[in-house]
Amino acid sequence: MEIQVLHRQGMSIKAISRELGVSRNTVRRYLRSESVPKARPRSAKPTRLDGYRGYLCARIEAARPDWIPATVLFDEVKGMGYRGSIRTLSAYVATMKPTPKDDPLVRFETEPGEQMQIDWGAFKLNGKRVSLFLATLGWSRFNFGLFVDNELFETLRECHEQAFDAFGGVPLEALYDNMRTVVQQRNAYGRGLHQFHPGLKDLAHHYTFRPRLCRPYRAKTKGKVERSIGYIRRSFFAPLISRYRQLGLRLDLDALNVEFARWLAVTANERVHGTTGEVPRERLERERLQLQPLPPRRLVGEPQPSPTVRTLTTPFPVEVLQHPLSVYDDLLEVV
Repeated sequence: MEIQVLHRQGMSIKAISRELGVSRNTVRRYLRSESVPKARPRSAKPTRLDGYRGYLCARIEAARPDWIPATVLFDEVKGMGYRGSIRTLSAYVATMKPTPKDDPLVRFETEPGEQMQIDWGAFKLNGKRVSLFLATLGWSRFNFGLFVDNELFETLRECHEQAFDAFGGVPLEALYDNMRTVVQQRNAYGRGLHQFHPGLKDLAHHYTFRPRLCRPYRAKTKGKVERSIGYIRRSFFAPLISRYRQLGLRLDLDALNVEFARWLAVTANERVHGTTGEVPRERLERERLQLQPLPPRRLVGEPQPSPTVRTLTTPFPVEVLQHPLSVYDDLLEVV
């Protein structure tokens, strides 16, 4: 219609072509046509992803209500011969992803060797609940984890010891939420003076770390470990379980931990971390220089120290990189 109007106004074919950004032949064709031509529907152009769409749909459906990240799916189909880009794959699987809810987190940074964050994550394995113990070093973001069938204190203690062995040292403090195997009564001896589990106090004394608590209903103050559990759920657990489900196989707890240890070593602690921009394993090598040395393991049956409150003499400098210290101290409470 614009071509017809401009032509009636006396513009030449060359001028119309320049004005509308189309070729002269296009202008001539539209001027000769008695009606406005209609665009012909084009058949979809084949892409390198076409042969893998069914596989991707099946993987995503098998994992629901969990979600498999596009990076994981890309590695899977690349092993099957896919030669396209991850951008094409991401755009396709994004059409099947539910809209995420906003969940802002306050991020605090700590110095090397200063803090580890500890949490339990709940998972379903063969219809039964299993728990993931996860310890994340605050500076390096290096993760150690173990799937267990209970959250008893004896299990928590053993997981701590394995985590310290994996780190190659002990940080100055450990940050927890208000789990019953950590604290028995908050503010039992005054504001910020809590009644901790006797076993945890003994463990902290033996390894010389200071337990700290998030304030009630503010568990996400320990956002590093919270995000790591979410990452593990999406990038490790959901893809693994859905694959076993598709194959009609069952995965037991021992095999799950073997798979998890391999994934931590090959993927989680070897990737470039989105926040630090560095590889957690490489940062651990530098952070390990600031960790306290490991004490000797106690023999079974050795008398335990009296579970009295002790004050650590190790200096504990705290410097928050992204927020004032007053904000950090308001969110956390020290023993």
